[in-house]
Amino acid sequence: MSTSLALGLLALALLILAGLSGYAWSLWREVKRREAFRADELRRAHEQCLEGLDAVARAMLSEQVDITEGALRCKVMLEIIDPRLIEREDFRVFGEVHARTAHLHTHSARQALSPRERFKEDKERLAVEDELKVSALAAAKAILVFKQRWPQSLH
Repeated sequence: MSTSLALGLLALALLILAGLSGYAWSLWREVKRREAFRADELRRAHEQCLEGLDAVARAMLSEQVDITEGALRCKVMLEIIDPRLIEREDFRVFGEVHARTAHLHTHSARQALSPRERFKEDKERLAVEDELKVSALAAAKAILVFKQRWPQSLH
């Protein structure tokens, strides 16, 4: 092999290596940009859920929203923040309310029920609320404490 051919191949190899390195670096920057975007989205989602939790907890404590609706909303927002939160002793009642009322009809399905069926479901929902009211209100207070300690309270 001639020296000029060897030098040409070496230059070509270095050029290819430089091109691949540049491409790898641009991919790495894109990954970092997407990770930062995802982290920012998650932070904003958590902040919005915390604000929603605060509003729902305060509404529950001032009896502006019924126990079932408040508990279901809290359960959803806690699960968005971290699905393990609903397993905490302080918040477990939200899952219990959900489990005991999930079969009840809502919205248009509720409107399609006969008055007798609606009354039966209302009676069942009110029985759950009466039984779990004290625990649910304690959980609403625990949410206010949780929000104040965020993000340390996550761990």
